[in-house]
Amino acid sequence: MSSSITIIDNRTGDRVDVPIVDGTVDAREWSRLLPDVWFHDPSFGSTSGAESAVCELDGAAGYLRYRGHPIEQLAEQASFLEVAHLLLFGELPTRAQLDGFADEIAEASTIHENFHKRIFEGFRDDAHAMGVLVSSVAALSTFYPDSKDVEDATVRRSHIIRLLAKMPTLAASAYRRSVGNPYVQPDPDLDYTSNFLAMMFRPAEGGFEVDPILAQALDLLFVLHADHGQNCSTTTARTVGSSHADPYVSLSAACGALYGPRHGGANEAVLRMLEEIGSYDQVDDFVAAVKRGERRLMGFGHRVYKNYDPRAKILKETAHRVFEITGKNPLLDMALKLEEVALADNYFVSRKLYPNVDFYSGLIYQSMGFPVEMFTVLFAIGRTAGWLAHWDEMLAQGSRIARPRQLYIGEATRDVVPIDQR
Repeated sequence: MSSSITIIDNRTGDRVDVPIVDGTVDAREWSRLLPDVWFHDPSFGSTSGAESAVCELDGAAGYLRYRGHPIEQLAEQASFLEVAHLLLFGELPTRAQLDGFADEIAEASTIHENFHKRIFEGFRDDAHAMGVLVSSVAALSTFYPDSKDVEDATVRRSHIIRLLAKMPTLAASAYRRSVGNPYVQPDPDLDYTSNFLAMMFRPAEGGFEVDPILAQALDLLFVLHADHGQNCSTTTARTVGSSHADPYVSLSAACGALYGPRHGGANEAVLRMLEEIGSYDQVDDFVAAVKRGERRLMGFGHRVYKNYDPRAKILKETAHRVFEITGKNPLLDMALKLEEVALADNYFVSRKLYPNVDFYSGLIYQSMGFPVEMFTVLFAIGRTAGWLAHWDEMLAQGSRIARPRQLYIGEATRDVVPIDQR
């Protein structure tokens, strides 16, 4: 029996057999039978807008793979730069390739002093770090006009390296500007994640030592956030990039999409929820209020995963290692009890509300000393590798400019009434 679906146009009796390939059907086959009839799919939740080899996730089965490699194996055995190389270039690097890749990034990580003076100093003192990041990434476009030659693969690669390298520098600079500390330039002797921590927290007088356990934990968080298929921000990067906009404005647009609380701000919402619960003995009352529809349970459930988010399992173990260094986050006991109560209650289990990656990431970030407004910025650093991989893949495929249809629901044709008669 062939894997296909038969469509019959009852108006004409015409019919067509449409093959089902990898769980999808080609919309062009439908349009041949039904010209000028379009699918109506707000948010594109039932529509594939891209062919990609970068990332595979199955929400029902609960797995996430970067170019075929399970996230659990990558989290245990690969650094963030190894994962970035995998996403961008298709394979995990050899030792020599990784060393060369790291050297390229270290060399490109500095930001010109004029960029700090002319761009960063133009923001208000209370500007949100994510807003500063969105703007400063876009501003890089004006410093590198050759980046507009997006059809040249060699040019694309040079700016991929530059963006991956400068994102931590921009992020740390956005933070230090907000707290009134002098900027710290990258240290080529430190690895990618340790260098970022040093740029964030090194005192003006120097003498800062990066704890290797904390650096490893943050590196793991970058790995877990590196890609997640065609999510809102990745789709934004591809959509903007489809117009052949340069990579800086394409990634700035992706950062803007991530900035929204429905996307990158979920871990902040988890912290706010735990703070509102107030104490360990209030967890049961909070859960009861959630079931009555009076409160919202943050950090549980996922648009894609209908099982336990595999990233959350990894982070739960990481959280305990971090707390051994930083001291236990006082919100942890509440988080653990909340998870225990929810997973034992059929109300949540039947609705497939399992902890997601945001449930523990905010606790870890807070314990490491990051302010809440930096949480989405940290997400953006890790996701930069995925955004760039999808942007580059799309251009290599010769993809057409994104131009979805719309269902018009406005007024029918009507005459314009002269202004004096309205």
